[in-house]
Amino acid sequence: MQPRVEKRHQPLSGVKCVVNTCHFYGSGDHCMASAIEVQPRNAQSSEQTDCATFMPER
Repeated sequence: MQPRVEKRHQPLSGVKCVVNTCHFYGSGDHCMASAIEVQPRNAQSSEQTDCATFMPER
């Protein structure tokens, strides 16, 4: 599976990620993706959202 965004060498400022099984996870709970996408458009609570950028680590 090809990532939709690039993995960076620096964390995405202001984004905390604790999903250590994600390809974009960086130690210290940082997101190393160049951008993130959160879905769906009409969510009414955090429970209804998900990170569409998530990609399992190989």
